[in-house]
Amino acid sequence: MPRRHIRVTGAPDAPLRAALTALRSRLGVPEGFPAEVLAEAERAAKAPVLPSYEATDIPFFTVGRPDAGGLDRATHLSRHGGGYRVRYAVADLAAFVVPGGALDAETHRRAITLHFPDREVPLHPAVLGEGAASLLPDQDRPAVLWTIDLDAEARTRAVDVRRALVRSRARLDHADVRRRIDGGTAEEPVALLKEIGEARERLEVERGGISLCVPEQEITERGAGYDPTFHAPPPAEGWAAQLSLLTGMAAADLMLANGTGVLRTLPAAPDGAVARLRRTAHALGIDWPHHVSYAALVRSLDPHHPDHAAFLQECTTLLRGAGCTVFRDGALPAITTHAAVAAPYAPCTAPLHRLADRYAAELCLAAAAGQAPPDRVLAALDALPGRMAEGSRRAGTVEREVVGLVEAALLRDRVGEVFDGCVVDLDEHRPTAGTVQLRSPAATGRIEGDRLPLGERLPVRLTRADPGAAQVLFVPA
Repeated sequence: MPRRHIRVTGAPDAPLRAALTALRSRLGVPEGFPAEVLAEAERAAKAPVLPSYEATDIPFFTVGRPDAGGLDRATHLSRHGGGYRVRYAVADLAAFVVPGGALDAETHRRAITLHFPDREVPLHPAVLGEGAASLLPDQDRPAVLWTIDLDAEARTRAVDVRRALVRSRARLDHADVRRRIDGGTAEEPVALLKEIGEARERLEVERGGISLCVPEQEITERGAGYDPTFHAPPPAEGWAAQLSLLTGMAAADLMLANGTGVLRTLPAAPDGAVARLRRTAHALGIDWPHHVSYAALVRSLDPHHPDHAAFLQECTTLLRGAGCTVFRDGALPAITTHAAVAAPYAPCTAPLHRLADRYAAELCLAAAAGQAPPDRVLAALDALPGRMAEGSRRAGTVEREVVGLVEAALLRDRVGEVFDGCVVDLDEHRPTAGTVQLRSPAATGRIEGDRLPLGERLPVRLTRADPGAAQVLFVPA
């Protein structure tokens, strides 16, 4: 699911990089893994449990960011029966993690990978997450292999999932894919990424779903200050994301039909959150007529436009209510859908970075085989939502603190200046304090003052910008 993407460049000892290191220390984020966890990971990397079914003859390829560490998934696409066949291989962490062992306990404690602008704090040690479990090219790897047949409109017709030994042939980034497709040199499996991806995007619009094209904000050190720039996501990133959504939706349907499973659910955004986002749009000069839906507005935005890019980053706030929902024995939960997907969705395509995906894979494999889920999986289900909720809370804290730190760094040399702002939120129990959104730079901060005009433009003066405390404070000018 989308999150804010912020990347910081510069020397390791640059002030902002040093502030990020201090932030990790303040939040108690681990810098490494315990010795017993590393030792167990080393042993597992040398002797994984390999599946009997071989699919190494299928020329899989991976698509992702060039700086990505672990590769969770590999793809092969072909035409089939008047439609398409999607083969989607997902790293199989059960081949490496011993239930009840030190590594298993550590992954339950961490739950998810934490993303900082200068580095990741991974779920698994690098020997697994970036090595033996990662679907690196020219390496045989244990995987959960999804085969999803689609019709000519890319609607799902049939689904199969099993364990398999796979071998990726190429590691492509989004720019590689675009160059090959635009230049007419892409072989069919790569060329179909665009065809199938765009067809799935049309189906997403039809069912009322929405994918956020969240731009990356890059913070570059310039002398004594910093320059922020936005980079729009390439189209190939959206096409690849559609295959992940397709697989997650297939997994959800499989588990719902079987009566036991793990879903990623999100209720419709509360009116207050949408109202705040409307005020943010107003602050950034984005016209959002009341008759235009949130989904229609987002699809109309251009992530190459700085104001639109800033707004798209703020749109991730509507996804913060998503949670891990477990059900069993046919007792379905009250909410089975994810509001942004507009369909049931299961977390199953990022097991190197999310704990829940390992369990979703096990439940899907059992359902597809007509077998009862393993007892060890069922025993872990009840505690899983709590683990994922705690991991999500940590990730949310990291994101909030990082945004505050970065925006304080951007504004630190401009204390005393007056900016064009808009109050987008007021504290529930303290109407003399709230949040102000600036138009330029597109930053937010705390504001304190009497009779703050919610949703209206007003000049504001910056009184504090402290990167060390990740604080930005304004008053009405």
